[in-house]
Amino acid sequence: MFLLRQTNQAAHIRILVNDTVKVEDLVCDGVLLSTAAGSTAYNFSVRGPILPLGTDALALTPISPFRPRRWNGAILPNSARVRFEILDHYKRSVSATADAYEVRDVVSVDAYEDKNVALKLLFDPDHSLEERILNEQFL
Repeated sequence: MFLLRQTNQAAHIRILVNDTVKVEDLVCDGVLLSTAAGSTAYNFSVRGPILPLGTDALALTPISPFRPRRWNGAILPNSARVRFEILDHYKRSVSATADAYEVRDVVSVDAYEDKNVALKLLFDPDHSLEERILNEQFL
């Protein structure tokens, strides 16, 4: 799941984890929250970590952050509930996208892992996905 600015102005996003403010005002192009399965694509391309499959964690990664200057994101337990509040949403509009479904002009987004959804992951038995993810970190 990711949030992206819709205009040429940077987004201002407050981030709460389990109802506690962790980042008061993230000035950025956006922010991404990914599971281990999603961490090898877009999250890695915005300099976020690759999480090994089976990791019970979420990667929270800023996209082109301006302030706070040295914040590189966080690794959260997959039980975390993350709330994104868009500051000045009238002037600095933001869209939210999850699984190719986009909602524009969001004011806030609550994200958490739903344990009731089961998916079957297909893979090539001659090319272990776990081994490929591990190798990707050393290129």
